[in-house]
Amino acid sequence: VSNRMRLMMRYAQLVKEHQAEMAERIVLEQGKVLADAEGEIFRGLEIIEHALAIPSLVMGETLDNVAPHMDTYSYRDPLGVVVGISPFNFPAMIPLWMYPIAITLGNTFVLKPSERDPGVSEILARLMKEAGFPDGVFNVIYGTKRSVDWLCDCPDVKAIAFVGGHSAGEYIFARATATGKRVQANLGAKNHAVVLADADKAHAINSVCGAAFGAAGQRCMALSVAIFVGEARAWIGDLVERARKLNTNCGFATGADLGPLITKEAKQRVEALIDSASKEGASVLLDGRGIVVPGYPNGNFVAPTVVADVRTEMECYREEIFGPVLLCMAVETLDEALQIINSNPNGNGAAIFTSSGPAARKFQHEVDCGQVGINVPIPVPLPMFSFSGSRASIRGDLHFYGKQAISFYTQMKTITSNWNPSFAPPTKSIGIFPTMAKL
Repeated sequence: VSNRMRLMMRYAQLVKEHQAEMAERIVLEQGKVLADAEGEIFRGLEIIEHALAIPSLVMGETLDNVAPHMDTYSYRDPLGVVVGISPFNFPAMIPLWMYPIAITLGNTFVLKPSERDPGVSEILARLMKEAGFPDGVFNVIYGTKRSVDWLCDCPDVKAIAFVGGHSAGEYIFARATATGKRVQANLGAKNHAVVLADADKAHAINSVCGAAFGAAGQRCMALSVAIFVGEARAWIGDLVERARKLNTNCGFATGADLGPLITKEAKQRVEALIDSASKEGASVLLDGRGIVVPGYPNGNFVAPTVVADVRTEMECYREEIFGPVLLCMAVETLDEALQIINSNPNGNGAAIFTSSGPAARKFQHEVDCGQVGINVPIPVPLPMFSFSGSRASIRGDLHFYGKQAISFYTQMKTITSNWNPSFAPPTKSIGIFPTMAKL
Protein backbone atom coordinates (compact mmCIF):
# COMPACT_ATOMS: atom_id res chain seq x y z
CA VAL A 1 0.00 0.00 0.00
CA SER A 2 2.90 2.38 0.63
CA ASN A 3 4.10 1.95 -2.96
CA ARG A 4 0.64 2.66 -4.32
CA MET A 5 0.42 5.72 -2.09
CA ARG A 6 3.71 7.07 -3.44
CA LEU A 7 2.56 6.58 -7.03
CA MET A 8 -0.71 8.34 -6.22
CA MET A 9 1.25 11.22 -4.68
CA ARG A 10 3.15 11.56 -7.96
CA TYR A 11 -0.15 11.39 -9.82
CA ALA A 12 -1.59 14.23 -7.72
CA GLN A 13 1.31 16.43 -8.75
CA LEU A 14 0.81 15.59 -12.44
CA VAL A 15 -2.89 16.45 -12.21
CA LYS A 16 -1.95 19.84 -10.75
CA GLU A 17 0.55 20.45 -13.53
CA HIS A 18 -1.95 19.54 -16.26
CA GLN A 19 -4.99 21.27 -14.78
CA ALA A 20 -5.11 23.87 -17.57
CA GLU A 21 -4.99 21.21 -20.30
CA MET A 22 -7.83 19.26 -18.70
CA ALA A 23 -9.96 22.35 -18.03
CA GLU A 24 -9.65 23.42 -21.66
CA ARG A 25 -10.74 19.97 -22.85
CA ILE A 26 -13.76 20.06 -20.52
CA VAL A 27 -14.86 23.45 -21.89
CA LEU A 28 -14.45 22.25 -25.48
CA GLU A 29 -16.40 19.04 -24.99
CA GLN A 30 -18.81 19.70 -22.13
CA GLY A 31 -19.37 23.45 -22.49
CA LYS A 32 -19.12 24.68 -18.90
CA VAL A 33 -17.25 27.93 -18.26
CA LEU A 34 -13.50 27.76 -17.73
CA ALA A 35 -13.53 28.74 -14.04
CA ASP A 36 -16.12 26.03 -13.34
CA ALA A 37 -14.00 23.44 -15.17
CA GLU A 38 -10.97 24.43 -13.09
CA GLY A 39 -13.03 24.13 -9.91
CA GLU A 40 -14.19 20.66 -10.93
CA ILE A 41 -10.60 19.47 -11.33
CA PHE A 42 -9.63 20.94 -7.97
CA ARG A 43 -12.47 19.09 -6.20
CA GLY A 44 -11.31 15.89 -7.86
CA LEU A 45 -7.73 16.57 -6.83
CA GLU A 46 -8.89 16.74 -3.20
CA ILE A 47 -9.99 13.10 -3.49
CA ILE A 48 -6.53 12.08 -4.72
CA GLU A 49 -4.98 13.89 -1.77
CA HIS A 50 -7.37 12.14 0.61
CA ALA A 51 -6.39 8.78 -0.90
CA LEU A 52 -2.88 9.38 0.38
CA ALA A 53 -4.22 8.72 3.90
CA ILE A 54 -5.51 5.26 2.99
CA PRO A 55 -2.72 3.34 4.79
CA SER A 56 -4.19 4.67 8.04
CA LEU A 57 -7.84 4.45 6.95
CA VAL A 58 -7.63 0.81 5.86
CA MET A 59 -5.97 -0.56 8.98
CA GLY A 60 -7.67 -3.59 10.50
CA GLU A 61 -8.40 -4.64 14.07
CA THR A 62 -6.75 -7.09 16.43
CA LEU A 63 -7.82 -8.64 19.72
CA ASP A 64 -4.99 -10.58 21.29
CA ASN A 65 -5.76 -13.51 23.61
CA VAL A 66 -9.47 -13.51 22.87
CA ALA A 67 -9.35 -16.93 24.58
CA PRO A 68 -6.40 -18.97 25.91
CA HIS A 69 -3.80 -19.20 23.13
CA MET A 70 -6.24 -17.68 20.63
CA ASP A 71 -6.16 -14.37 18.73
CA THR A 72 -8.66 -12.74 16.37
CA TYR A 73 -7.77 -10.10 13.83
CA SER A 74 -9.34 -8.59 10.72
CA TYR A 75 -8.13 -6.72 7.68
CA ARG A 76 -9.49 -5.51 4.35
CA ASP A 77 -8.68 -7.18 1.05
CA PRO A 78 -9.17 -5.41 -2.31
CA LEU A 79 -12.04 -6.77 -4.41
CA GLY A 80 -10.09 -7.10 -7.67
CA VAL A 81 -11.48 -5.53 -10.86
CA VAL A 82 -13.87 -2.64 -10.21
CA VAL A 83 -15.66 -0.32 -12.64
CA GLY A 84 -16.70 3.33 -12.73
CA ILE A 85 -19.40 4.61 -15.10
CA SER A 86 -19.37 8.40 -15.09
CA PRO A 87 -21.72 11.08 -16.50
CA PHE A 88 -21.13 13.95 -18.90
CA ASN A 89 -21.58 16.80 -16.42
CA PHE A 90 -18.38 16.20 -14.40
CA PRO A 91 -16.02 14.31 -16.73
CA ALA A 92 -13.02 14.78 -14.42
CA MET A 93 -14.36 15.13 -10.87
CA ILE A 94 -16.66 12.13 -10.74
CA PRO A 95 -14.11 9.62 -12.12
CA LEU A 96 -11.73 11.07 -9.52
CA TRP A 97 -14.33 10.31 -6.86
CA MET A 98 -13.79 6.66 -7.73
CA TYR A 99 -10.47 5.36 -8.98
CA PRO A 100 -7.84 7.05 -6.75
CA ILE A 101 -9.40 5.40 -3.70
CA ALA A 102 -10.07 2.09 -5.45
CA ILE A 103 -6.56 1.78 -6.86
CA THR A 104 -4.75 2.89 -3.70
CA LEU A 105 -6.68 0.15 -1.89
CA GLY A 106 -5.19 -2.40 -4.32
CA ASN A 107 -7.90 -2.84 -6.96
CA THR A 108 -7.59 -2.46 -10.71
CA PHE A 109 -10.04 -0.05 -12.31
CA VAL A 110 -12.01 0.21 -15.55
CA LEU A 111 -13.50 3.64 -16.35
CA LYS A 112 -16.40 3.98 -18.81
CA PRO A 113 -16.74 7.76 -19.33
CA SER A 114 -19.69 9.44 -20.99
CA GLU A 115 -19.57 9.15 -24.76
CA ARG A 116 -20.45 12.85 -24.95
CA ASP A 117 -17.17 14.16 -23.47
CA PRO A 118 -14.57 11.38 -23.14
CA GLY A 119 -11.50 13.49 -23.87
CA VAL A 120 -10.44 14.29 -20.31
CA SER A 121 -10.45 10.57 -19.40
CA GLU A 122 -7.72 10.10 -22.00
CA ILE A 123 -5.61 12.74 -20.25
CA LEU A 124 -6.26 11.17 -16.84
CA ALA A 125 -5.17 7.79 -18.17
CA ARG A 126 -2.03 9.22 -19.76
CA LEU A 127 -1.05 10.82 -16.45
CA MET A 128 -1.54 7.51 -14.61
CA LYS A 129 0.99 6.00 -17.00
CA GLU A 130 3.39 8.90 -16.45
CA ALA A 131 3.04 8.52 -12.67
CA GLY A 132 4.36 4.97 -12.95
CA PHE A 133 1.29 2.80 -12.49
CA PRO A 134 1.72 -0.56 -14.28
CA ASP A 135 -0.25 -1.32 -17.42
CA GLY A 136 -3.67 -2.75 -16.63
CA VAL A 137 -4.13 -0.97 -13.30
CA PHE A 138 -6.18 1.87 -14.83
CA ASN A 139 -8.16 1.22 -17.99
CA VAL A 140 -10.62 3.22 -20.09
CA ILE A 141 -13.36 1.69 -22.21
CA TYR A 142 -15.50 3.82 -24.51
CA GLY A 143 -18.98 3.18 -25.80
CA THR A 144 -22.66 3.32 -24.86
CA LYS A 145 -25.18 0.72 -23.69
CA ARG A 146 -23.38 -2.24 -25.24
CA SER A 147 -20.22 -1.42 -23.25
CA VAL A 148 -22.24 -0.95 -20.07
CA ASP A 149 -24.00 -4.30 -20.53
CA TRP A 150 -20.68 -6.06 -21.02
CA LEU A 151 -19.29 -4.55 -17.82
CA CYS A 152 -22.43 -5.47 -15.85
CA ASP A 153 -22.24 -9.07 -17.08
CA CYS A 154 -18.47 -9.65 -16.96
CA PRO A 155 -17.71 -12.21 -14.21
CA ASP A 156 -14.30 -10.64 -13.52
CA VAL A 157 -15.90 -7.35 -12.42
CA LYS A 158 -16.62 -7.33 -8.68
CA ALA A 159 -18.12 -3.85 -8.16
CA ILE A 160 -19.56 -0.98 -10.18
CA ALA A 161 -19.84 2.69 -9.20
CA PHE A 162 -22.25 4.79 -11.25
CA VAL A 163 -23.34 8.44 -11.33
CA GLY A 164 -26.08 9.57 -13.68
CA GLY A 165 -29.82 9.65 -14.27
CA HIS A 166 -32.60 7.56 -12.76
CA SER A 167 -33.36 5.24 -15.67
CA ALA A 168 -29.73 4.34 -16.43
CA GLY A 169 -28.89 3.96 -12.75
CA GLU A 170 -31.84 1.70 -11.98
CA TYR A 171 -30.97 -0.42 -15.03
CA ILE A 172 -27.30 -0.78 -14.09
CA PHE A 173 -28.11 -1.52 -10.45
CA ALA A 174 -30.58 -4.26 -11.39
CA ARG A 175 -28.40 -5.86 -14.07
CA ALA A 176 -25.13 -5.77 -12.12
CA THR A 177 -26.53 -6.94 -8.78
CA ALA A 178 -28.27 -9.80 -10.59
CA THR A 179 -24.77 -11.17 -11.34
CA GLY A 180 -23.64 -10.73 -7.73
CA LYS A 181 -21.78 -7.46 -8.10
CA ARG A 182 -21.57 -4.77 -5.46
CA VAL A 183 -23.09 -1.53 -6.81
CA GLN A 184 -23.28 2.08 -5.68
CA ALA A 185 -25.39 4.28 -7.95
CA ASN A 186 -26.02 7.99 -7.50
CA LEU A 187 -29.19 8.85 -9.42
CA GLY A 188 -31.31 11.93 -10.08
CA ALA A 189 -32.32 14.68 -7.71
CA LYS A 190 -34.67 17.56 -7.04
CA ASN A 191 -32.86 19.80 -4.59
CA HIS A 192 -34.73 22.49 -2.66
CA ALA A 193 -33.61 25.72 -1.01
CA VAL A 194 -35.75 27.21 1.77
CA VAL A 195 -35.41 30.97 2.18
CA LEU A 196 -36.64 32.53 5.43
CA ALA A 197 -37.32 36.24 5.81
CA ASP A 198 -34.62 36.56 8.51
CA ALA A 199 -31.88 35.40 6.11
CA ASP A 200 -29.19 37.69 4.77
CA LYS A 201 -31.02 38.76 1.61
CA ALA A 202 -28.05 39.40 -0.66
CA HIS A 203 -26.30 36.19 0.38
CA ALA A 204 -29.44 34.11 -0.09
CA ILE A 205 -30.23 35.51 -3.55
CA ASN A 206 -26.65 35.22 -4.81
CA SER A 207 -26.34 31.70 -3.44
CA VAL A 208 -29.59 30.47 -4.95
CA CYS A 209 -28.76 32.01 -8.33
CA GLY A 210 -25.29 30.49 -8.40
CA ALA A 211 -26.51 27.05 -7.39
CA ALA A 212 -29.48 27.10 -9.79
CA PHE A 213 -27.80 28.44 -12.92
CA GLY A 214 -24.11 27.51 -12.53
CA ALA A 215 -22.96 24.86 -15.03
CA ALA A 216 -26.24 25.65 -16.86
CA GLY A 217 -28.06 23.73 -14.12
CA GLN A 218 -26.40 20.46 -15.16
CA ARG A 219 -25.45 19.35 -11.66
CA CYS A 220 -27.00 16.60 -9.57
CA MET A 221 -26.75 19.04 -6.63
CA ALA A 222 -28.16 22.07 -8.47
CA LEU A 223 -30.81 23.98 -6.55
CA SER A 224 -33.80 23.62 -8.85
CA VAL A 225 -36.54 24.67 -6.39
CA ALA A 226 -36.59 27.71 -4.10
CA ILE A 227 -39.26 27.82 -1.40
CA PHE A 228 -39.78 31.32 0.00
CA VAL A 229 -41.34 31.39 3.45
CA GLY A 230 -43.60 34.21 4.63
CA GLU A 231 -42.43 37.71 3.78
CA ALA A 232 -39.42 36.33 1.90
CA ARG A 233 -41.73 35.81 -1.10
CA ALA A 234 -41.23 39.49 -1.86
CA TRP A 235 -37.60 38.67 -2.75
CA ILE A 236 -38.56 36.69 -5.87
CA GLY A 237 -38.48 39.86 -7.95
CA ASP A 238 -34.96 40.66 -6.70
CA LEU A 239 -33.87 37.14 -7.58
CA VAL A 240 -35.23 37.57 -11.12
CA GLU A 241 -33.21 40.77 -11.58
CA ARG A 242 -30.06 39.08 -10.27
CA ALA A 243 -30.56 36.16 -12.65
CA ARG A 244 -31.18 38.53 -15.57
CA LYS A 245 -27.65 39.92 -15.17
CA LEU A 246 -25.95 36.55 -15.58
CA ASN A 247 -23.94 36.17 -18.79
CA THR A 248 -24.79 33.15 -20.95
CA ASN A 249 -21.92 32.60 -23.36
CA CYS A 250 -19.19 30.33 -24.64
CA GLY A 251 -17.23 28.77 -21.78
CA PHE A 252 -14.04 30.53 -22.87
CA ALA A 253 -15.67 33.98 -23.03
CA THR A 254 -14.49 36.53 -20.48
CA GLY A 255 -17.18 37.09 -17.86
CA ALA A 256 -19.29 34.09 -18.84
CA ASP A 257 -21.43 32.76 -15.98
CA LEU A 258 -22.93 29.74 -17.72
CA GLY A 259 -22.38 27.96 -21.01
CA PRO A 260 -24.52 25.79 -23.29
CA LEU A 261 -26.35 22.58 -22.55
CA ILE A 262 -24.65 19.37 -23.55
CA THR A 263 -26.76 18.52 -26.64
CA LYS A 264 -29.49 19.88 -28.87
CA GLU A 265 -31.82 17.24 -27.41
CA ALA A 266 -31.10 18.50 -23.88
CA LYS A 267 -31.96 22.04 -24.96
CA GLN A 268 -35.23 20.89 -26.52
CA ARG A 269 -36.17 18.97 -23.37
CA VAL A 270 -35.50 21.93 -21.08
CA GLU A 271 -37.48 24.29 -23.30
CA ALA A 272 -40.36 21.79 -23.43
CA LEU A 273 -40.49 21.65 -19.62
CA ILE A 274 -40.58 25.46 -19.43
CA ASP A 275 -43.43 25.39 -21.93
CA SER A 276 -45.30 22.78 -19.88
CA ALA A 277 -44.96 24.94 -16.78
CA SER A 278 -46.61 27.85 -18.55
CA LYS A 279 -49.42 25.66 -19.90
CA GLU A 280 -50.10 24.24 -16.42
CA GLY A 281 -50.54 27.68 -14.90
CA ALA A 282 -47.11 28.67 -13.63
CA SER A 283 -45.70 32.17 -14.26
CA VAL A 284 -42.52 32.39 -16.33
CA LEU A 285 -40.98 35.52 -14.79
CA LEU A 286 -37.70 35.23 -16.69
CA ASP A 287 -37.65 33.26 -19.94
CA GLY A 288 -34.28 32.02 -21.19
CA ARG A 289 -35.61 30.34 -24.32
CA GLY A 290 -34.62 31.66 -27.71
CA ILE A 291 -31.33 33.26 -26.66
CA VAL A 292 -28.78 33.59 -29.45
CA VAL A 293 -25.17 34.05 -28.38
CA PRO A 294 -23.14 36.13 -30.89
CA GLY A 295 -20.79 33.92 -32.83
CA TYR A 296 -22.65 30.72 -31.87
CA PRO A 297 -26.00 30.81 -33.70
CA ASN A 298 -26.42 27.03 -33.42
CA GLY A 299 -25.34 26.76 -29.78
CA ASN A 300 -27.38 24.76 -27.27
CA PHE A 301 -27.95 27.80 -25.07
CA VAL A 302 -30.78 28.39 -22.61
CA ALA A 303 -30.42 31.50 -20.44
CA PRO A 304 -31.42 31.62 -16.76
CA THR A 305 -35.14 31.01 -16.38
CA VAL A 306 -37.27 31.70 -13.29
CA VAL A 307 -40.71 30.13 -12.97
CA ALA A 308 -43.08 31.12 -10.11
CA ASP A 309 -46.42 29.85 -8.83
CA VAL A 310 -45.21 26.27 -9.20
CA ARG A 311 -47.22 23.38 -7.75
CA THR A 312 -45.93 19.92 -6.90
CA GLU A 313 -48.20 18.16 -9.42
CA MET A 314 -46.71 20.08 -12.36
CA GLU A 315 -44.45 18.24 -14.79
CA CYS A 316 -41.67 20.80 -14.32
CA TYR A 317 -41.60 19.93 -10.61
CA ARG A 318 -41.90 16.16 -10.99
CA GLU A 319 -39.07 15.92 -13.54
CA GLU A 320 -35.39 16.66 -13.00
CA ILE A 321 -34.98 19.51 -15.49
CA PHE A 322 -31.16 19.50 -15.60
CA GLY A 323 -31.02 22.98 -17.07
CA PRO A 324 -30.79 26.62 -15.92
CA VAL A 325 -34.38 26.74 -14.63
CA LEU A 326 -35.35 27.74 -11.08
CA LEU A 327 -38.82 26.89 -9.82
CA CYS A 328 -40.17 29.22 -7.13
CA MET A 329 -42.80 28.36 -4.54
CA ALA A 330 -44.20 30.40 -1.64
CA VAL A 331 -45.50 29.08 1.69
CA GLU A 332 -46.34 30.59 5.06
CA THR A 333 -44.34 28.36 7.43
CA LEU A 334 -41.16 26.31 7.64
CA ASP A 335 -43.29 23.24 8.37
CA GLU A 336 -45.00 23.65 5.00
CA ALA A 337 -41.63 23.88 3.27
CA LEU A 338 -40.43 20.72 5.01
CA GLN A 339 -43.59 18.91 3.96
CA ILE A 340 -42.93 19.75 0.31
CA ILE A 341 -39.32 18.60 0.45
CA ASN A 342 -40.01 15.39 2.36
CA SER A 343 -42.86 14.47 0.01
CA ASN A 344 -40.50 14.55 -2.97
CA PRO A 345 -39.06 11.06 -3.62
CA ASN A 346 -35.49 12.31 -4.10
CA GLY A 347 -33.09 12.97 -1.27
CA ASN A 348 -29.78 14.22 -2.59
CA GLY A 349 -29.66 17.58 -0.81
CA ALA A 350 -31.48 20.59 0.57
CA ALA A 351 -30.47 23.99 1.93
CA ILE A 352 -31.90 26.62 4.24
CA PHE A 353 -31.04 30.32 4.40
CA THR A 354 -31.73 31.87 7.78
CA SER A 355 -30.17 33.75 10.69
CA SER A 356 -32.21 31.70 13.19
CA GLY A 357 -30.35 28.94 14.99
CA PRO A 358 -33.56 27.20 16.11
CA ALA A 359 -34.97 27.27 12.57
CA ALA A 360 -31.73 25.89 11.14
CA ARG A 361 -31.60 23.15 13.77
CA LYS A 362 -35.22 22.21 13.15
CA PHE A 363 -34.50 22.00 9.43
CA GLN A 364 -31.38 19.87 9.73
CA HIS A 365 -33.15 17.34 11.96
CA GLU A 366 -36.49 17.16 10.15
CA VAL A 367 -35.56 17.39 6.47
CA ASP A 368 -35.33 13.96 4.83
CA CYS A 369 -32.26 14.48 2.65
CA GLY A 370 -28.78 13.07 2.85
CA GLN A 371 -26.89 16.37 2.54
CA VAL A 372 -28.02 19.58 4.19
CA GLY A 373 -26.69 23.11 3.76
CA ILE A 374 -27.24 25.84 6.32
CA ASN A 375 -26.55 29.10 4.48
CA VAL A 376 -24.60 26.87 2.06
CA PRO A 377 -26.27 26.35 -1.34
CA ILE A 378 -24.48 23.20 -2.56
CA PRO A 379 -23.53 21.12 0.50
CA VAL A 380 -21.28 18.58 -1.26
CA PRO A 381 -18.93 17.37 1.49
CA LEU A 382 -15.16 17.33 1.38
CA PRO A 383 -13.38 13.98 0.90
CA MET A 384 -13.04 13.09 4.57
CA PHE A 385 -16.84 12.74 4.62
CA SER A 386 -18.93 10.75 2.14
CA PHE A 387 -21.37 12.00 -0.48
CA SER A 388 -24.53 10.93 1.31
CA GLY A 389 -27.57 11.33 -0.93
CA SER A 390 -30.57 9.30 0.20
CA ARG A 391 -33.94 7.85 -0.76
CA ALA A 392 -34.54 7.67 -4.55
CA SER A 393 -31.28 9.51 -5.24
CA ILE A 394 -29.16 6.43 -4.51
CA ARG A 395 -29.16 2.70 -5.00
CA GLY A 396 -26.85 0.64 -2.82
CA ASP A 397 -25.94 1.13 0.83
CA LEU A 398 -22.40 2.53 0.55
CA HIS A 399 -21.70 6.07 -0.64
CA PHE A 400 -18.94 7.66 -2.70
CA TYR A 401 -15.56 8.63 -1.22
CA GLY A 402 -14.86 9.18 2.48
CA LYS A 403 -14.87 6.25 4.90
CA GLN A 404 -17.72 4.51 3.10
CA ALA A 405 -15.62 4.20 -0.05
CA ILE A 406 -13.06 2.18 1.92
CA SER A 407 -15.80 -0.34 2.70
CA PHE A 408 -17.15 -0.32 -0.87
CA TYR A 409 -13.84 -1.17 -2.53
CA THR A 410 -12.67 -3.81 -0.03
CA GLN A 411 -13.82 -7.05 1.57
CA MET A 412 -13.38 -7.63 5.28
CA LYS A 413 -11.54 -10.80 6.26
CA THR A 414 -11.44 -12.00 9.87
CA ILE A 415 -8.97 -14.62 11.14
CA THR A 416 -9.16 -16.59 14.36
CA SER A 417 -5.96 -18.47 15.22
CA ASN A 418 -5.06 -21.03 17.87
CA TRP A 419 -1.40 -21.43 18.75
CA ASN A 420 -1.71 -23.73 21.75
CA PRO A 421 1.78 -25.06 22.49
CA SER A 422 0.34 -28.49 23.41
CA PHE A 423 -2.92 -29.60 21.81
CA ALA A 424 -4.44 -32.11 24.28
CA PRO A 425 -6.69 -34.93 23.09
CA PRO A 426 -10.38 -33.92 23.07
CA THR A 427 -12.26 -34.71 26.29
CA LYS A 428 -15.71 -34.45 24.75
CA SER A 429 -17.38 -34.89 21.38
CA ILE A 430 -15.74 -32.93 18.59
CA GLY A 431 -19.18 -32.30 17.10
CA ILE A 432 -20.16 -29.77 19.79
CA PHE A 433 -20.19 -26.13 18.62
CA PRO A 434 -16.83 -24.60 19.64
CA THR A 435 -16.72 -22.00 22.41
CA MET A 436 -13.81 -19.94 23.64
CA ALA A 437 -14.73 -19.72 27.30
CA LYS A 438 -17.09 -21.28 29.85
CA LEU A 439 -20.00 -19.35 31.32
